[in-house]
Amino acid sequence: MKAVLLELRNAGGEARIRDLLTAVEPKLSLSTYEKAPYEKSGWIRWKAIVHFYSIDCVKAGYIRKSGGKWYLTADGERALHLPPEEFIRSAQAAYRAWKTSQEKATEADIDLTAEEQGEIVRQAAYEEALAQARAEIEEYINNLGAYDFQKLVAELLRAMGYHVPHVAPPGRDGGIDIVAYKDPLGTTTPRIKVQVKHRDQRVTVKEVRELEGLLRKEGDIGLIVSSGGFSSEVEREIRASTKHIETMDLDRLINLWQEHYDKLSERGKAMLPLIKVYFLAPTEE
Repeated sequence: MKAVLLELRNAGGEARIRDLLTAVEPKLSLSTYEKAPYEKSGWIRWKAIVHFYSIDCVKAGYIRKSGGKWYLTADGERALHLPPEEFIRSAQAAYRAWKTSQEKATEADIDLTAEEQGEIVRQAAYEEALAQARAEIEEYINNLGAYDFQKLVAELLRAMGYHVPHVAPPGRDGGIDIVAYKDPLGTTTPRIKVQVKHRDQRVTVKEVRELEGLLRKEGDIGLIVSSGGFSSEVEREIRASTKHIETMDLDRLINLWQEHYDKLSERGKAMLPLIKVYFLAPTEE
């Protein structure tokens, strides 16, 4: 588990679990037994067990999971300075504190019980399906044209209860792509001015400052939607700004799209059609 989190750090602090496992496997001294699959499920033991013990790391606050990706936290960064045995013990202790009825596992527990194997397989299957589904959604969105992506954002804002009187047509827009109000006339705050960036590159500090200059009225809020994400430098700039600016990366956009999907118009749903799939709940969602 420590090796996986070290690889997560090397990847910049966020990555898909399948990419992590592929990268870390050559760095582990895995036995033939660990590389073998469980007979009933076909899941490779060591990979399934990484999924299982990731629950401990979540409860310890070392990682968080969202949209099929793992994110290394500040606590996780500090925990990487611990020796491997102390690292996993601290994570297990956090999990037991959360679920006091959990039986204490030891390093000698090689042959897991049928119930434990079932939990491991269920957790791994859920995370694998979630990661694949999110990757397909992200690919679908990334393949949209810039203007279609802008219209997607406008549909989301409408589903969230905002009135959207202005969506800039293709071409020069004066720096504002979408305007959204809480009421039809924009007489109540907040009044949101949105910049939409649909590209691989992250938002720059220069672009944040340009948006700051467009927030001139009391109650104006800036929103930057970026499919390419935001650098830590940009996030620091936004936190230091005297203007209210919010960010929405691809992960947040998809989460909000899922949350408000039932309130989308039929036109909106057609732009990014989703369907719910139900799983038997894993140990850690």
